[in-house]
Amino acid sequence: MAGNAETALLGGGCFWCTEAVYLEVKGVTSVESGYAGGEMAQPTYEQVCTGATGHAEVVRLSFDPTVISYRDLLEIFFTIHDPTTLNRQGNDVGTQYRSVIYYQSPQQEATARQVMAEMAHVWDAPIVTELAPAPPFYKAEDYHQDYFRHHPLQGYCAFVVAPKVDKFRKTYAGRLR
Repeated sequence: MAGNAETALLGGGCFWCTEAVYLEVKGVTSVESGYAGGEMAQPTYEQVCTGATGHAEVVRLSFDPTVISYRDLLEIFFTIHDPTTLNRQGNDVGTQYRSVIYYQSPQQEATARQVMAEMAHVWDAPIVTELAPAPPFYKAEDYHQDYFRHHPLQGYCAFVVAPKVDKFRKTYAGRLR
């Protein structure tokens, strides 16, 4: 990884969807699915799915800011999920599916606030995306990593993840690897 790599921590519903998109973004050097924002250390997928731990499903991105800016990553983020639905994305319901940006620095916080203010004019309903300092990140189990590539025909992947990836490819063709 380059010495100038930065990190972004984002939750936009199911991490399989978010991960699948960011794996295709030029300048993103790694993507890990995991959990953040909850009350317990090292939660399991089963624990997070109950909604009782307080964690969100998130992705941790490493990116090269000379290739893609944090702002550009956030613009993609607001395109690939609905930031106006509280604790849900489509049929996925629960606090673990909340829209959240966990910032790593005051600069990331300022950029996120600016992008959220701009995006407020794009959506018909208020943005409910949580904005908070980055809490500890817990990497999800290995079988969740790069899930869409390994299971493209699995029902959820075919009907939920694939359309999000297709939308990203059409909207951001110039950002593809």
